Amino acid sequence: MYKKIFKSIIITGVVVMLFSCENSMTSVQEFAKNDTLPLLSAYNIEYERTDSGYLQVILKSPLMQKFEGKDPYVEFPEGFEVTFYNDSGEQVSYMRANYGINYEKQDLIRARNDVVVINFEKEEELRTENLVWDKKKKIIYSNTFVKITAPDKVIYGDSMWANESFSKREIIKFKADIDIEEDSVTAK
Repeated sequence: MYKKIFKSIIITGVVVMLFSCENSMTSVQEFAKNDTLPLLSAYNIEYERTDSGYLQVILKSPLMQKFEGKDPYVEFPEGFEVTFYNDSGEQVSYMRANYGINYEKQDLIRARNDVVVINFEKEEELRTENLVWDKKKKIIYSNTFVKITAPDKVIYGDSMWANESFSKREIIKFKADIDIEEDSVTAK
């Protein structure tokens, strides 16, 4: 008799537990919205873009996540590095950061946390903590401290903007322009 009572208590408890766990449909939909969960996650990626058989870009990242929704974006939460090449296959520039995000509709890339950009043709290196590349306007800018190292000088400023090729640039709140003697500093 006690076995029957014990079984019925267990069954009643299980039934109550099953029916007591409930989420409203809006809560479930909010959790599973396309723009809160990645549509795609890829680990240790290496992406190569070519045009007419010529290598243009190599992008590497330990983690890439693609999100959909009203404003789709691709996120690199563990950082990225990208190398750009000219038509002769020579490295033109290099960029790396500990975090990056590419807003696809706005054609805007944001890089932050230990951002380094190297222009191999000019032998210049830019270091900052936050960098924005507006591909529509074809400009690069930073609203944080910047350090530009060239073979002959080091430039410091509170912020900067430049065209994509870095051939025209402006340092805002210019802090210092230090001339370097030969062989003391090189961009790498």
